[in-house]
Amino acid sequence: MIVEEKSTAPLGILIQNGTFTPSQIVRELNRYIIGQDAAKRTVAIALRNRWRRQRVKGPLKDEIYPNNILMIGPTGVGKTEIARRLAQLAEAPFVKIEASKFTEVGYVGRDVESMIRDLVEIAVKMVREEKALKMQANADELARQRIVDLLLPSMPPPKEGEVDTRSETRAKLRRMLDAGRLDDRLVEIQTSQEPAGLFDLFRMSGMDDVNIELQEMLQNAMPRKRKSHKVTVKEALRILTQEEAAKLVDMEEVISQAKERAENSGIIFLDEIDKIASTEGPHHGPDVSREGVQRDLLPVVEGSNISTKYGLIKTDHILFIAAGAFHKAKPSDLIPELQGRFPLRVELSSLTGEDFERILVEPETALIKQYQALIETENAKLTFTKDAIAAIAEVAVEVNDRAENIGARRLHTVMTTLLEDYLFNLPEAGTRSIKITGKDVREKLDSIVADEDLSQYIL
Repeated sequence: MIVEEKSTAPLGILIQNGTFTPSQIVRELNRYIIGQDAAKRTVAIALRNRWRRQRVKGPLKDEIYPNNILMIGPTGVGKTEIARRLAQLAEAPFVKIEASKFTEVGYVGRDVESMIRDLVEIAVKMVREEKALKMQANADELARQRIVDLLLPSMPPPKEGEVDTRSETRAKLRRMLDAGRLDDRLVEIQTSQEPAGLFDLFRMSGMDDVNIELQEMLQNAMPRKRKSHKVTVKEALRILTQEEAAKLVDMEEVISQAKERAENSGIIFLDEIDKIASTEGPHHGPDVSREGVQRDLLPVVEGSNISTKYGLIKTDHILFIAAGAFHKAKPSDLIPELQGRFPLRVELSSLTGEDFERILVEPETALIKQYQALIETENAKLTFTKDAIAAIAEVAVEVNDRAENIGARRLHTVMTTLLEDYLFNLPEAGTRSIKITGKDVREKLDSIVADEDLSQYIL
C-alpha cells in the first residue's frame, strides 16, 4: 500500500515537478467542477504531458507538440471553468478570448496574434509579482527608512561639545513606526505616473497590436511625471513598499523567464470557436470572413514566431483549448487544417437536476456558500433545507427547458431572485437567522416560472 505524503508546496510547483499525477489533478478539479469526467481526464493528461516533455532529452524534446483540445458542449456546463482552473493549478499564464472577436487581417478589430501578446503580458505580470514577493522583506525595510526620512526632517550636526542625538531620535521614531503608532499621521509622498493619453488613443483605435515598437519608443522617450499625494503613514508604507519592490526586481530576468513560461506553460482558451465555422454551402458574405479568421489562426496554433514588445514568442508549445456549443455548426465545418490542430475532442454533457443540486452545495466556491458568506457580513446566518436545494435546481432546469438553456448560469439568476427581498431588507430588518425551505422557493418562484413572458426577463 502506497501512502501519499501531504506536501506543503504550492500546487503549481507540485505539477511542474511531477509530484501531482493526472488522477490528483482530476481530484483538484472536482473540488470546483461537478461532472464532466471525460473532459477533466483529457486536460489532466495534457498537463502531465507537459511535465513529461520537459524530462525528454535531446532534440526530440522540441518535436513533441501539445495535443490541443476541442471541447464541445452547450453553454454553462463547465468548459471555461475547467480550462481556467487547470491554469490556476499549474500556475500557468492563461488567456480566455472569444474567437468571434477576431477579424481577418486587413479589417478593423483584433487580429489573432493579439492573444499571444496578451499571454506574454500576463506571464510578465505573474513573474514580476512572484519576484516582488520574494523581495518583500527588503522592500518593506527600504520603505520604512523612507518614511522615517519623511517624518524626520534633516537635522543639522551638533555643535562642538553637544551630544549627537540624531541616531537616537531616528531610532525612537522607527520604533513608533514599527509599533503602528504613526499609522494615522499624514505624510506627503511622490509617486511616478505612466505617460497617459496617447497610449489610450492607440488602444481605442485598435492600433495596440500594430504599433508595438512605436509605442515602446514613445514610452521610453516621454518622461514620467511625479505626483505628490498626502496619505496616511499606513497607506504610504504600502505604496512605497510596492515602489521599492519594483526597483529591486530585475526586469530583464523577469522578461526572460516570462517568455519561457508563456512558450512552454501558456494556455489559451479559444471560446465560441463554432461562431467562426463556415456553414455548409457556397461561402460568401460573413462566411468568407469567418474562414479568413480560421486561416489567420492556423499558423499561430500550428506554431510560429509572434512579435511582441518583449521580443519574438514561439507558439509551438502553447496549449490551445478551443470550445463551442456547435448548435448551428459542426466541428467538421471548420477548415480541415484547423481541425487537424485540435486532435483531442471531448464532448461535455448537459447538466441534469441532480447536477444542479450538487453544483449548489458541493464545490468549494458553491453558490450557496457564496450567499452564506455575504449574509454573514450582516451578522446573520443563511441556511437551506434539502428540499429547498432540490426546488431551486428544479426551477433552474424548468426555466432552461422553456427558455434558452444557459446551463449552470441559470442558478445565479434563480438564487438572486429568490433572495432579493432578504438582500434588500437585511441591513434594516435586524434579522439574525434566515431559513429557506422548499415551500419558500415555490412561493417565491412558481408564479414567475408560470408566467412565461415574465420568466424571460427575470429568470
